[in-house]
Amino acid sequence: MSGDEIVALYDASGRPSGSAPRRRVRRENLPHAATCVVVRRSTGEVLVHRRSEAKDVYPGLRDCSFGGVVLAGEKPDAAAVRELAEEAGVAGAVLSPIGSAWYRDASTHYLGFVYRTTWDGDVRFEDGEVAEAWWKAPEAVAVALADPEAPFVPDTRALLTTLGLDAVLG
Repeated sequence: MSGDEIVALYDASGRPSGSAPRRRVRRENLPHAATCVVVRRSTGEVLVHRRSEAKDVYPGLRDCSFGGVVLAGEKPDAAAVRELAEEAGVAGAVLSPIGSAWYRDASTHYLGFVYRTTWDGDVRFEDGEVAEAWWKAPEAVAVALADPEAPFVPDTRALLTTLGLDAVLG
């Protein structure tokens, strides 16, 4: 996660429309694209984690997806594969696209491309973006996402709710 990464900017119609350094995208809250991958075991549990305090957006909060910005010249599918490998050490998983939706708040503004995958292999958190992780029943994750007091990142909560929790968690 470098402030010098060149991030793809997206227009209101959901198409790439230029690029900017990550630190400028964050500083000016420019519209860009990001990925969101929900990882489940074949038995149904969802991989939940607490973000490290070093994250540039929503540090220390819980999340039930892995992902990040789409880089300039990168397709969302490739970004999802890259981010899942970087953040969770998951390589070779088959990703199923769920859909996309815009998210915007004071911290970020992006078109989120949401995926899910089933993974029974090992997970590794070597890049420092995850402080801790655990597997949780999908019903419990859905309850936490529906609770505005639960310390979950607001963007994942909004995207999964918009696209349908059953489509992603069920």
